[in-house]
Amino acid sequence: MGIVERKEREKEHRKEEILDAAQKVFFEKGLAVATMDEIAETAELSKGTLYLYYKSKEDMYLAVMMRGMEELYDEFERISSSELLTVEKIIKLGDAYREYFYKHRKYFRMIHFLQNPQIHKQVSEEMRQHCDREAQKMWNVIQSILKHGIDDGVLRNNFNPIELGVILWSNMTALLFRIDNENMMWKERFNIDLEHTLEISSALLLESILTDHGRADLASLKR
Repeated sequence: MGIVERKEREKEHRKEEILDAAQKVFFEKGLAVATMDEIAETAELSKGTLYLYYKSKEDMYLAVMMRGMEELYDEFERISSSELLTVEKIIKLGDAYREYFYKHRKYFRMIHFLQNPQIHKQVSEEMRQHCDREAQKMWNVIQSILKHGIDDGVLRNNFNPIELGVILWSNMTALLFRIDNENMMWKERFNIDLEHTLEISSALLLESILTDHGRADLASLKR
């Protein structure tokens, strides 16, 4: 291994060590309360060293969040590359997202905090572009599956695949946020199981976008 390659590998290793420390602090305290001093102390590095790798606390927060999204992307890509029927792929995408929520609840909460406009003011253009590229990868997988379904006559052709993806994603995300924060309240006040509500909502949406061909495929999966 040459000197340049070794230095690059050492740099990447240090970045991962910093993210490990940042993740620990963010998971314990959240973005608003966490400080660069605490992250530096956890990483056993000087605060100045952190700024050599990340331009702000918010950049580091997004880097941790994107690390968490990699597992979901990999699962989406695996589903997309499989030989499953399009209808089953759509169902599997929803299953994978829901399983990600239960397995990585703290990563999921980071996505919610990203909706806070204050965080965007502190994010560097470099990190913003990195996040855009990673998000585009995810959407490319979703769009590819939905476009394939439209082209094959499984999904109704009066939908834009990206708009359709936004509808499906937003529905599931909104209910998962409620499950995370309000599940017991809905059970106690209204005797509503939000997890069951999510299943119903997803089934209704899927049914509404299928053609007769798509419904036949769905029925075949239930046999």
